[in-house]
Amino acid sequence: MAYQPDLELLGSVVAAARAQADRLLIFDNASPSPELHRYYGSLSGRVEVHRSAENLGVAGAVNVAIATAQAAGFDQLLILDQDSVIGDGLVRTLTLALWDRRRASRVAAVGPQFYDVRTGKVAPFIAVGFPMSRKLFGGPGQVVECDFLISSGSLLSLAAVASIGGMDEGLFIDNVDLEWSFRARHLGYTLLGVCDARMAHQIGEHVDVPLLGRQTVHSPTRLYYIMRNRVLLYRRRETPAVWIAQDIPRLVLKFLKMSIFVSPRLSYVTAMLSGLGDAVRGRSGRRG
Repeated sequence: MAYQPDLELLGSVVAAARAQADRLLIFDNASPSPELHRYYGSLSGRVEVHRSAENLGVAGAVNVAIATAQAAGFDQLLILDQDSVIGDGLVRTLTLALWDRRRASRVAAVGPQFYDVRTGKVAPFIAVGFPMSRKLFGGPGQVVECDFLISSGSLLSLAAVASIGGMDEGLFIDNVDLEWSFRARHLGYTLLGVCDARMAHQIGEHVDVPLLGRQTVHSPTRLYYIMRNRVLLYRRRETPAVWIAQDIPRLVLKFLKMSIFVSPRLSYVTAMLSGLGDAVRGRSGRRG
């Protein structure tokens, strides 16, 4: 999935994926860059580029990829963002984990352990709990059951997708993977984190915030969707009650942090209030 990507980074993403995948589909969400389109034109081999006439968001892009993979007769689909570079052997490692564990339980997806290239910090897998979730770092050779996987790097079982359904396009961008994970778990499917599969990933922007130190922040547009979609998930029967209970304080703290400490404060406050207001009204889809 690509939307106005950094061209050099996208090249690294594509190169790593081409070396391991049987077929590569790049879904471009209406990026306007002529330079980017020239890059697409230079690609050949097992690479297909789908240039959307409009921005369908993360959910829409994944659903197109799902339909394309199903029509081509594939059994599984690896999802990648434009800023995620997979490590050597990731596809094989995830595939073996998916097929091995699927004999014993209904596995919807498996995902890698990723780290932020700017900080080197490894992200744990998560088992939702109250008052705090458990962080599952695992170790070499371990496969851990978790409650959600980020979309980027996840290898989906298309047989499971046929039962669970695709991504919720009403959410558009943020928490799309969270909603799908909760839906899969609600239907009795398992999600697995594979510690031997590694991926470099970038999360938001890192800025120095007075009194708080180095923080990860998102644009006002992203904050709109983050606030709106989390509240929309509170209403879903598939969403675990323990996650809602621990997320409400987290949402409040995020609102206060962005409102008080991070500039431009007015833009952030306006976007977050707009997102919360639309959530209360039950509005979804792309922000108008």
